[in-house]
Amino acid sequence: MTPPKPCTGTTSVSVALLEQGLTVAHQAFTKQAFMLADAVSDAPCFSDYQQLDTLFPNAKFVYLDRPLDKWLPSMQMLLGRMLVHLDKDNGRFHPVMKRSFNHCFDIWRVEDVFDEAHLTACYQRHQQQVFSYFADRDDFLALDISVDSSLALLMAFIGLNDALAQLMQPSEELPQLSFPQLTFPQLNMGRNVASWDEYKHPNKISANASGPDKRKFFDYRLD
Repeated sequence: MTPPKPCTGTTSVSVALLEQGLTVAHQAFTKQAFMLADAVSDAPCFSDYQQLDTLFPNAKFVYLDRPLDKWLPSMQMLLGRMLVHLDKDNGRFHPVMKRSFNHCFDIWRVEDVFDEAHLTACYQRHQQQVFSYFADRDDFLALDISVDSSLALLMAFIGLNDALAQLMQPSEELPQLSFPQLTFPQLNMGRNVASWDEYKHPNKISANASGPDKRKFFDYRLD
């Protein structure tokens, strides 16, 4: 699971994990979505990581980091497209998603959610809370996907060592120490925020997957 802020590369990580054979829910709004997925990468993980850590004690958590100066304009663009759908009463997005965004960005409380000072405070508060909660734990990894070795580091962290070793074998087509397949795909560039929906793969798990409890979510509450 990943407890990152939005706009830190969750779609790129999700697609990379699909390509390594994992089942992936980019978002998960039902119990069943969590049960079916090997990895969940976005809402509600960035707001609910402490509760999910209790529910899934053997899970590993990855914090996707991104420099503040790059994150801010990306987040402002995303909120500009999403805000009307995150409205508490009339927004069309799933209630779990709306709750997650409000928990981290106070979208129902502040007058100007796009304000740089406000978003900077949200960024810093979330980062401090995540790092404090997971301090000195070996089931937590902070990752910046723009770093060249980040995909290899992620694969090793989640136990895909055999797949990593195979990818790193030199060949005539792929000289040693040159691993283009060990880079994250560049998705959701510019104003494109729909790459996950457009990406087709049999291992994708629906955020609204139905199971024994239909489409119910967990019954915990956020503090």
